Amino acid sequence: MNNVTGIKNPNATIEELGIYNTQHQYWNLTPEQLVEHSIQKGMGVLANSGALSIKTGKFTGRSPQDRFIVKDDITQDTVDWGTINQPFDATKFDLLYNKITKYLDGKEVYVKDGYACADENYRLNVRLVAEYPWSSQFLHNMFLRPSKEELLNASPDWNIVCAPGFLADPKEDGTRQENFAIINFTRKTIIIGGTGYTGEIKKGIFSVLNFELPVNRNVLSMHCSSNVGQSGDTAVFFGLSGTGKTTLSADPNRPLIGDDEHGWSDEGVFNFEGGCYAKTIDLSAEKEPQIWKAIKHGAILENIIYKEGTREVDFENTSITQNTRVSYPIHHIENALPQSKAGIPQNIFFLTCDAFGVLPPISKLTKAQAMYHFISGYTAKVAGTEVGIKEPKTAFSACFGAPFLPLHPTKYAEMLGEKMTKYNTRVWLVNTGWTGGEYGVGSRMKLKYTRAMITAALNGELDHVTYHEHPVFGVHIPLSCPEVPSKVLNPRDTWSNKDAYDSKAADLAKKFYNNFEKFADQANEEILSAAPKVKISA
Repeated sequence: MNNVTGIKNPNATIEELGIYNTQHQYWNLTPEQLVEHSIQKGMGVLANSGALSIKTGKFTGRSPQDRFIVKDDITQDTVDWGTINQPFDATKFDLLYNKITKYLDGKEVYVKDGYACADENYRLNVRLVAEYPWSSQFLHNMFLRPSKEELLNASPDWNIVCAPGFLADPKEDGTRQENFAIINFTRKTIIIGGTGYTGEIKKGIFSVLNFELPVNRNVLSMHCSSNVGQSGDTAVFFGLSGTGKTTLSADPNRPLIGDDEHGWSDEGVFNFEGGCYAKTIDLSAEKEPQIWKAIKHGAILENIIYKEGTREVDFENTSITQNTRVSYPIHHIENALPQSKAGIPQNIFFLTCDAFGVLPPISKLTKAQAMYHFISGYTAKVAGTEVGIKEPKTAFSACFGAPFLPLHPTKYAEMLGEKMTKYNTRVWLVNTGWTGGEYGVGSRMKLKYTRAMITAALNGELDHVTYHEHPVFGVHIPLSCPEVPSKVLNPRDTWSNKDAYDSKAADLAKKFYNNFEKFADQANEEILSAAPKVKISA
């Protein structure tokens, strides 16, 4: 194997990180070189598309119960401690860190410099020291890529040490089990061990930005996609898995700013990342043409299976995991905006797949309702989306990204409300789920109708129509929308049994109410006033 080193700051070392006796250090190798290393090490093979295919091992997704934040002077009174943000002892972190660096003795390591935040005012330089070459390639794909001159002067704000082969001793190290991902805000370091799942790298830095930007820079960090129109109007799309976020933000007439993580500053919206990390389950050229075309040389496919006797990916095969993934640089998307930033958002869309057929296909939210629904982060899962689900099930994820929020959700919601008021930003609730009845009775909302409603909102055509208020959720439903039958707009009108609709609406409202109870003690009166109207029995 060629022991070449790429471009690096001549003064940079990993010895300053306590990593000393490595066999070889590969600094900032190109994707081509990293692919070659992965193949030569027997860690990956090339698919017929040219993409590298790898297996992440035991873990094919994040392990939320094994993600920790060091509790210290910076975090103890700021972080929202609980089941999502689990505290980790600072001394234990230091001891575990030393064990990982010792584990890397005698091994080849891959060092990669990148950065997060496309707006230079908020740039966060990141250095990854990785045991595996494809972890380094993932950072290249997913983070923003420094120029040659920047690499020669690279100095990290944060470091990540990623050693999938290192297993913790829970009794000795203070972890829950052998794998872990731990964030230390004082040392500005993330350590990852026992798992090869690359998403831990991406979401570790996202969690860092979700703390540092709101607390220190008055920037709202968002788990969302974003695009911009030809006239410069920015739109933001929030939505959990299965709501259509990727599909609806991928508009050939609106360049993509980014598909997953953004910041909203006083200058506008900017992408945190330089790539995309897309699910590939049931992927096809017809359903997701942009993702399909992006799977080429430089992309990394995770945990996929080939069709027998070929190197053609069987995207329907979930024998390893339903969470099959691909990472690729954002320039693999033909319509990506090169600078990855644009102006203040004029429209924000909360996407939900309401399998109960209750919520309107589009409705306008007041500031209070926007904050309430932002904290709620509602969608529903149906049979086939996850193992064990046989009937519709509610899913709530605060701010549409609860696992990555170090602060209490009300902090992000209040920032959203402030920015809505300051910039007169409109927020819409869009139901891409069921109409004419719940799952099993009604039908899925037609994609062409959803696209027409979003287009009408973006073009300002919904600014001049009459609205009426939903009797339970209080959201404002347009009575008309171009290219959409009026009877589709009011969900109650699409149900043959109106009493059944009213009953289901009340039932869903109770689910919202019960979910919100855990946030109520820190929510202000304005947010609480937006709760759905529901009778709660004593």
